[in-house]
Amino acid sequence: MQDTELYQRILGLESPWKVERVLLDVKGGSVDIFVEHHEETLPCPTCQKACAIYDHTPARSWRHLDSCQFKTVLHARTPRVDCGEHGIHQVTLPWAEPRSRFTAMFERFAIDVLRETSVLGATKILRISWDEAFGIMGRAVERGLARRVAVPVEYVGIDEKAIRKGHRYLTIATDLRRSAVLWLGEDRKTATLDGFWQSWTPERRAQVKAVAMDMWEPYFQSTAAHLPEGATKIVHDRFHIMQHANDAVDKVRRSEHFALMRENDRTLEKSRWMWLYAQENVPEKYAERFAELRRITTRTGKAWMLKEDLRYLWAQDTVGAGKAFLKRWMRWAKRTTLQPIAKLAAMIKLPYRNMSAHVPSQSSNAHASWSASSSGLKSRASFSWKTRSRCRHQVCVSRVPCASFRVFGRASSPSPSSHGQRQYAGSIQRKHRGGSPRHASRIAVAAIVRTSTAVARSPTTS
Repeated sequence: MQDTELYQRILGLESPWKVERVLLDVKGGSVDIFVEHHEETLPCPTCQKACAIYDHTPARSWRHLDSCQFKTVLHARTPRVDCGEHGIHQVTLPWAEPRSRFTAMFERFAIDVLRETSVLGATKILRISWDEAFGIMGRAVERGLARRVAVPVEYVGIDEKAIRKGHRYLTIATDLRRSAVLWLGEDRKTATLDGFWQSWTPERRAQVKAVAMDMWEPYFQSTAAHLPEGATKIVHDRFHIMQHANDAVDKVRRSEHFALMRENDRTLEKSRWMWLYAQENVPEKYAERFAELRRITTRTGKAWMLKEDLRYLWAQDTVGAGKAFLKRWMRWAKRTTLQPIAKLAAMIKLPYRNMSAHVPSQSSNAHASWSASSSGLKSRASFSWKTRSRCRHQVCVSRVPCASFRVFGRASSPSPSSHGQRQYAGSIQRKHRGGSPRHASRIAVAAIVRTSTAVARSPTTS
């Protein structure tokens, strides 16, 4: 088989396109493929009518998948046709999209790589520039948005992410059931979320059963105003409540640790992460020491027990039982002398109706929060994007291991699972250690383009 015939088949080219010659540059590590057409008429890209060729553009190049270790580049002069109805236009090429300098198959592979690693890592693997990587992501997002079909959404997650210094935020709305990004907006004001709800028809908004969010008042006001009986559908979910509870426990631990250190007592030294575990998830190597710490550290141990007891709110079977449980817990918390725990009780006092609304709906905002905290925006690079559109594209293209979340349904055991504590403990540890951009991007949010981000696998489909 001749080299031209080999690449004709590899590229999937059909008449009128034909591979004329192939050049191998061993020293330069490249393979150059030259493609030409042999027809006097080609279809108009708008109406598909056969039209006479008007002229050709200067020769252009498209990066293709590597041939073994050799960088492979396709070269061709793009013909322009003169359509009597639509004027002069460049024809549609079977191997690439308009304005792209990569073949469809290369972009398909590049999207897979970008979803598995950081942008920097992808540029090294693919041997492309940072700008080229974001160009591929941008085109993938646009394709996904164009192909998306509106479907009923019953459970929505709303969360924000700081994307630049100076309190500049991005609001992220997700479909919790399908693990898909629905919308991204700049800032975190009431008007920001208004834009999301107003983009939906009244019929679609009426289909929403629950909206999981943190206790940010602008989000609450916007959702209550735009959804029928919106205030009753808002869920201040377990993920955020337990995040605040872990913060309170950690503040109590620090306070007690400093007090002990003044007496030259190092009992709580190197115990920070232990207090962020749920009781059933404490690693065996820490079990003995942790049990001893709970016994001798009165204040931190008491705060930890209050946090653990709060988890049983989500094991209640009815809204009434959930409200009664939460009221008892708040009375107990307020009677303690632990200021962070008392502040936690005061914070959740007003929205307790929306917290206990979680009991029947079992909606969780873990996916939206994971989207915000681990979408590659988490690294220092999130403060230096050239444009916000690049930030949005990275959110949409990256992926999330959604199987790790129990978004719907209660656990079979009366003791609730502790995903909130485990995830939060892990996030604090990664932050403390400086984090890993590669890790952050690998576990990033699922894309708008989950089913159609990439170019079709067939080289003849754009």
